[in-house]
Amino acid sequence: MTTTPDTRPLAALPTVDASGGRASGAVDSSTMSGRTSSGTPFAVPATAAWREGDDVGHRQFADLGPLELEGGSRLPAVRLAYETWGELNEDASNAILVLHALTGDSHVLGAAGPGHRTAGWWDSLVGPGRPIDTDVYFVVAPNVLGGCQGSTGPASAAPDGKPWGSRFPHVTVRDQVAAEIALADRLGIETWSLVIGASMGGHRVLEWAATVPQRVRALAAIATAAATSADQIAWAHPQIAAIRSDAGFHGGDYYGLPDGEGPHRGLAIARQIAHATYRSAHELTERFGRLPQHGENPMDGGRFAVQSYLDHHGEKLARRFDANTYLALTASMLTHDLGRDRGGVEAALATITADALVVAVDSDRLFPVEQSERIASGIPGAGLVHVIASEHGHDGFLIEHDQLGPVVADFLTSRVR
Repeated sequence: MTTTPDTRPLAALPTVDASGGRASGAVDSSTMSGRTSSGTPFAVPATAAWREGDDVGHRQFADLGPLELEGGSRLPAVRLAYETWGELNEDASNAILVLHALTGDSHVLGAAGPGHRTAGWWDSLVGPGRPIDTDVYFVVAPNVLGGCQGSTGPASAAPDGKPWGSRFPHVTVRDQVAAEIALADRLGIETWSLVIGASMGGHRVLEWAATVPQRVRALAAIATAAATSADQIAWAHPQIAAIRSDAGFHGGDYYGLPDGEGPHRGLAIARQIAHATYRSAHELTERFGRLPQHGENPMDGGRFAVQSYLDHHGEKLARRFDANTYLALTASMLTHDLGRDRGGVEAALATITADALVVAVDSDRLFPVEQSERIASGIPGAGLVHVIASEHGHDGFLIEHDQLGPVVADFLTSRVR
């Protein structure tokens, strides 16, 4: 498809607001400019991690003891925060494990409120009467090891009582799953009916099924990969650099800094880079084109609408996440390789005994369809890849609930025992 350039002066072009809608008034300054709705400036905290003393919300906690890490380091004490829905049946045979993506957390279902900055991130899929029906299944969602919403991570206290910060060791996907296995033991769950996750969560789904195949009856690996590609590593590299080069990062030891002096600018830039990979080029073109941001002139230092959109998402993440956690979890994704010490990816996939649902998004440029095809062709219990049609790119796994929901529901009905 070709388009004809719009030669009108920028001032004459229609504009859009930060959310992508056609201009309908001023952008909400509380999210776009670091100011309250009355115009009073306010500062971004050095970290938005959940800290001891904060409202626990719906979290539960499991103290799991020490953990020897794959890289040779040791965490002397590991805690995982998690949430549950539904009731575990008498023989513990109805449990489902839901694993979140990079900046997700345990709050899969429920409203935003005390202890939870955002509403449930997959409440279209999980809940009473939904595809993963909490009237039938007991659903567990942990905050990943290395996370910042209650689980042991860079923002949590080390043995000396100070935040781990720069001292937090490298954790791998395999380490994260080892902690989740300990959580399952604590909950009395020997076997999961289903382990499901997308993106980074999908890494852990596959690692669960390869590490303890006897404990996973079925899996759903969505928009994910069995090993991180060079392209994915390349996209992550400038994100890491953006955070580390922020003057407020202080080598990772910024937790005592006043509001406004932490590494929020670097974290926001990292999110902007990442968010561009989460959406498709087609969507950005159709949604924003070359339109200026409402009230701004790119010929005079102003932004195009798509720039404003990325600014919005960067600042939004900086107000709910932690820079060190972003680095730690990104590092775990970069070293993800299901085939490490297992004879390669195909050999590792061949050991998986679970029935498998593999889902891809056709416009995903971060986790392209061929990575899902590799997974499906390697797992003996997998059928063909189910491809979701979406203009939204990688984020289609969060957006296309009308397509993903029935696929998961059908899989639960036909394959999960």
